[in-house]
Amino acid sequence: MRFENPVLPGFHPDPSVCRVGETFYLATSSFEYFPGVPIYRSSNLVDWEPVGHALDRDSQLDVRDARISGGVFAPTLRVHDGTFYLTTTNTSDGGHFVVTAEDPAGEWSDPVWVDAPGIDPDLFWDEGTCYFTYFSTDVDRGIEQATLDPETGELGDPHTVWTGWEDPHAEAPHLYERDGTYYLVVAEGGTHTGHMVVAARADDPTGPFEPCPSNPVVSHREDFYYDIRATGHADLVTDAAGGWWLVCLGIRPQAGFPGWHHLGRETFLAPVSWEDGWPVVADGEIPQSADVDLPGDDVDRDGPSPIEYTDTDFSEGRTHEWLWRHNPDRERYEFGTDGLVLWGGPEGLDEQGTTFLGRRQTNMNCRVRTDLAVESEFEGEAGLTLFMDEEHHYDLGVVGGDGGGSGAVVRLQIGDASEVVARESVGEEVTLGVNTASERYEFVVDGESVATARPKYLSTEVAGGFTGVFVGVYATGNGEACDSPARFERFVCESVE
Repeated sequence: MRFENPVLPGFHPDPSVCRVGETFYLATSSFEYFPGVPIYRSSNLVDWEPVGHALDRDSQLDVRDARISGGVFAPTLRVHDGTFYLTTTNTSDGGHFVVTAEDPAGEWSDPVWVDAPGIDPDLFWDEGTCYFTYFSTDVDRGIEQATLDPETGELGDPHTVWTGWEDPHAEAPHLYERDGTYYLVVAEGGTHTGHMVVAARADDPTGPFEPCPSNPVVSHREDFYYDIRATGHADLVTDAAGGWWLVCLGIRPQAGFPGWHHLGRETFLAPVSWEDGWPVVADGEIPQSADVDLPGDDVDRDGPSPIEYTDTDFSEGRTHEWLWRHNPDRERYEFGTDGLVLWGGPEGLDEQGTTFLGRRQTNMNCRVRTDLAVESEFEGEAGLTLFMDEEHHYDLGVVGGDGGGSGAVVRLQIGDASEVVARESVGEEVTLGVNTASERYEFVVDGESVATARPKYLSTEVAGGFTGVFVGVYATGNGEACDSPARFERFVCESVE
């Protein structure tokens, strides 16, 4: 079966994967977005179905004050004795913690906090002992490890197990056992074009670990013109037949070398073989596509992926693909048969706390449309936004006039610069749209193109950070709470050839 990378397009960084029987589960980072840590399910490692989030309650996750690209960093998802365990780090509130569930698509527990420094925690069990391995963020201490009671968070005495093969800023450790040998897989080289996957092995889970003589196991750092770059932060999993697979993050740069990327870091897949007791990925690179025997390759692929396609009237409430930035004021959001009703607060899109609900942009080329209705007395602003962060977003909004009357504006916010590049008169009901391409956004009002802009200025290379562009709906009073709401009656996001 031929598969195409990425297998999880759009903002899906730091993947961690585990398997129960013939079913795989995968989690990724979520940073300042809420709910946190999306969970996906698959029978073949390629077709992923969103089934929920591990952190969907305020008692589990507080990202109200998270900085841009703060909040929840890299998770590790594991299953042990029939219980699912997820450990991650809220870098904005509390640090490391562990949550558990009997069904990863169901309810997860409140956090059990772990008092240790750093980021990127890992869980590994061996003969009844749970090992907690993490990047200390101290280059002298490197990757540390201690025993852990995951039920209480009690940690044993930590010791250093790795200080880097080539880079002391080694991160994202994961431990595995194969045929009595213990393997440590880590990320080195930073999180951009120098990113790589490094392996080491030992006779004991506590080390000492010897590096793989063929390191890096995966890296695109030498090929500046490859269509996939910055590959790293890998996790390994076996299928039911004993085959090994690797998932990792990567980016798809646009406009050649050096390029830029705006969809965020995505999840990629590669088969793994073993040579002389070491994991091997063919040519040390993640393939753009591959013909391989996938596990459970009997999935009916008719119809669009729910990750890449949304057509909703919001009558069923917030479905899994929709996220807030930070913990929301839920009183501002009403889902029902009339659509999604948003009450704008005083915060604008350049501030935290905006009334906003968005989904990842998962395709370079897609068509977005929403039907918006506002009353004649509406004096706020509501519409569509292409949102990277509070300092980098493109907005197509309907602005209510003082005493009635509305107009649509296209506003580009790039750092400290903000400019309105189009204005159109509209009625109380309007269809707003965006047509996206790899190097162009086109803004549409009632079927007519009114402006264009380049995605480059919403890219990581311009904005910084670890996330990607979201396509969202918003409402704001731009300094005051809105007395009148905005109603979004339908939202469609679909890929186009």
